Amino acid sequence: MKQVSRRLMAFLPMTALLCGLLTVPAFAEGEEEVANAALYGTWWALVPPFIAIFLALITKEAYGSLFIGVVAGAFLACDFHPLRTLNTIIEDGLMESVKTNAGIFIFLVLLGIVVALMNAAGGSAAFGRWAQKNIHSRVGVQLATFLLGILIFIDDYFNCLTVGSVMRPVTDRQRISRPKLAYLIDATAAPVCMIAPVSSWAAAVSGTAETLDTGVSGLELFIRAIPYNLYSLLTFLFIILLVLLGFDYGPMRRFEKLAVRKGELSALPDSLETEENPRGRVIDLLFPVVLLIITCTLGMLYVGGFFGTDWWGGTDYKWDFIGAFGNTDAFVGLPWGSIIALIVIVAYILFRGCLTFQEAMACVPKGFNAMGSPIIILTLAVSLKTMTNDKLGAAEFVHDAMTGAAEHLYSMLPAVIFLVACVLAFASGTSWGTFGILIPIVIAIFPSSSPLMIIGISACLAGAVCGDHCSPISDTTIMASAGAQVEHIDHVSTQLPYAITVAAVSFVGYIVAGFFQDLYLTWGISAIVLMAVLLIFRIAVFFIERAERKREENEALRAAAIRAEEEAKKAENPYPLEPDSIDEPEPPEERASWNAEPSEERVSWNAEPPEERVTWNAEPPEERDVWNTESEENAEEPEESRIEEADAPEEEEASDVSEDSEEGPAENAGEESADEDATDIEASDEEEPDNDSTAILDDGTPQSEVNLTKPE
Repeated sequence: MKQVSRRLMAFLPMTALLCGLLTVPAFAEGEEEVANAALYGTWWALVPPFIAIFLALITKEAYGSLFIGVVAGAFLACDFHPLRTLNTIIEDGLMESVKTNAGIFIFLVLLGIVVALMNAAGGSAAFGRWAQKNIHSRVGVQLATFLLGILIFIDDYFNCLTVGSVMRPVTDRQRISRPKLAYLIDATAAPVCMIAPVSSWAAAVSGTAETLDTGVSGLELFIRAIPYNLYSLLTFLFIILLVLLGFDYGPMRRFEKLAVRKGELSALPDSLETEENPRGRVIDLLFPVVLLIITCTLGMLYVGGFFGTDWWGGTDYKWDFIGAFGNTDAFVGLPWGSIIALIVIVAYILFRGCLTFQEAMACVPKGFNAMGSPIIILTLAVSLKTMTNDKLGAAEFVHDAMTGAAEHLYSMLPAVIFLVACVLAFASGTSWGTFGILIPIVIAIFPSSSPLMIIGISACLAGAVCGDHCSPISDTTIMASAGAQVEHIDHVSTQLPYAITVAAVSFVGYIVAGFFQDLYLTWGISAIVLMAVLLIFRIAVFFIERAERKREENEALRAAAIRAEEEAKKAENPYPLEPDSIDEPEPPEERASWNAEPSEERVSWNAEPPEERVTWNAEPPEERDVWNTESEENAEEPEESRIEEADAPEEEEASDVSEDSEEGPAENAGEESADEDATDIEASDEEEPDNDSTAILDDGTPQSEVNLTKPE
């Protein structure tokens, strides 16, 4: 409840502020929708994304946080004009976002349908069983996920969703948490695309630098910048060391601990429902994945003009593989290839007999539902980017800041460029937009003949990947959450400490590169620093785990001591008595005589003292003889007198019993006990009819034929 209250308290100030802004009567003359000249190109351009990121990290809720960031950016861009603000949010924000990203939305839905088909056909489950037989450790599964992410280097979106759908069953069987899987996906998707010459990212970078005065082509500039891309390469080294050392730190450690000990994978509720199809085989997963890779690659080449004419009617890149990739549009090529793959996959599954046509068509809404959350988050994130870059002029602000820093920190500029790229990508959520802004600035600062130009370009690209990796509004981060089927905020909060660690080491590396401009020295120092940091973290985690184990052992000992004490109490008193009988426990010999007594006498037995019980059971021999003699004499009397004596008043029987009790101890307690016995006997006589008294005495004489009056 306290956590929910804290989250609500974080939302209330922002909600109150926005409601107050809506009531401001700032209606300007005319209806021109122009940017706010006073705030455009200033530090206010970074305020809306930081509001969204702050709220997302505090409240753990992405939708509302992103929307509040969009509204705040629209207010600043429209000079707090309510009507223009609403129009900007709808038309320039949400509608423009859907229109510009319609291709990637289609690709997400088609990929979700393909994943649903693979699961329903049993391919994912079959691959999971195969991996369970051949990969026997958590280390092996994590390295397999890392290697699969390295192999799919064409596009980061395709990488995230494909690796996630293939490796989810395998990691679930090894109790690897979904946040850890999301980190492995996200840490290989964008970084590997940034160092792969044949990828959509390489095409974007080369296209940005192609028209600039660099002295080389855009693709050659990209390839020459790969060795100094410290963040991407150090991320790979970080993953390998972290997996081999077998530890986690930060929020990730808590999620991994829950997964290993309790099997709680922290996955989305519906993502754990796997469909077991006995007809599924491993080929039912490998064939769709390989086919999807081939068709998407061909689709991007076709759009880029590799087969003759590009999407825009040009013929400059016919049979030019690299040029066609640089000229392609992934938002068109990926849907083009995925729709062909989907048709072939459905035909293959029907031919194999894994599913019927109705079952295959039932996977269409399942795939759409699985991608609903990423589509919403991506729409809001792109709307926020529009407010930040187009409406508030974040690029102009960064350009002015970089130009001023170049005059005083020339050798430190690679490190400064890296930090600026990190902040800009983190705030805007786009790495492509970040290096699109910074690459022209870096080329303008450094001459083409200076080695620092290549280092500066590498720092720009590395910072763009780092900020994109950390940002909760990044499209790649959103795709990684969708691929792992995990809560988006859980993914962001767990991978943030890992990304910051690698970013800090990369910053040190760029300082070394700026001053010494030596690749081997830069890499040597960066690798040593990274291993030293991980070793320190490993030692710290070791002591934390030892303290936790000791605390758990102490708690276990206390629990065992409490159980032993309870068992000892049960051993001392195995038959707990009722509260009324605890003060006077019944002796064993009396319990035996209790069982032998008739049911009518049990009530009066409890009220008698022990000594009276003894006298009641053990009459003197002479009294028993006299009693029997009298019984014989009474037997000779006529039948009428015996009947009269048997029907004697109940008061006479009560007086006889009281006289008998006076022969025992003459104490007050004994007298009270005798009175209670008389009352019990009276009650028993009232319950039984007079003509049914057939009790037999010890000598065989019926009780009805005996004179009940004792001799004096």
